[in-house]
Amino acid sequence: MSIALIGGAGEGLGAALGRRFAAGGMEVVLSSRTQGEKADLREEAQVIDLFERVERRGPIEAAVFNAGANFRASILDTPAQMFEKVWRLGCYAGFLFGREAARRMMARGKGTILFTGATASMRGAAQFAAFAAAKGGLRQIAQSMARELGPKNIHVAHVVIDGMIDNPRTRSRMADRVKDLPADGMLATDAIAEVFWQLHMQPRSAWTFEADLRPWAEKF
Repeated sequence: MSIALIGGAGEGLGAALGRRFAAGGMEVVLSSRTQGEKADLREEAQVIDLFERVERRGPIEAAVFNAGANFRASILDTPAQMFEKVWRLGCYAGFLFGREAARRMMARGKGTILFTGATASMRGAAQFAAFAAAKGGLRQIAQSMARELGPKNIHVAHVVIDGMIDNPRTRSRMADRVKDLPADGMLATDAIAEVFWQLHMQPRSAWTFEADLRPWAEKF
């Protein structure tokens, strides 16, 4: 059975991605620093080991990079160490994950590599320099990979999540904003996961590189 590897799989979107790919008939492997097939995606040796362990169970047909770290502060108050930390998890880890997926898929001549983006992938808002640098860089990595690997029959796509994701963490940390939202004013994790699955299932005569998702009431 082919495998879908979800890197950076937490209780929200990562879990929803796992459910959708499993419903599609794939064996799903969830990976995070604390659960599932444990790996710190910022560490090259651990990423390589993760892919080697999973490939012993079967071929990875879909690899989804869903890790990231947000940080908000004035540029005047952004510690260099924090900037690097956010970049390492949001961008550098995506490079490692994507590279290892590509190396194995190239040998088979097929596969799908998907990256989770954000509003910051497209523009750097005030007080989000670290996050924007990481997400913007990740998008460029995905774009470069898509141009190189598409002709090799490997579908690379980037999904811009332009809005708040509906999960317990968002409802707790942004309670003041959430209470004023209309029904379906946040992105449902299962709805996001459905788009990732559709990207994986696209015929190669009509591949999408980038999809942007936002709630109906979100301004853009």
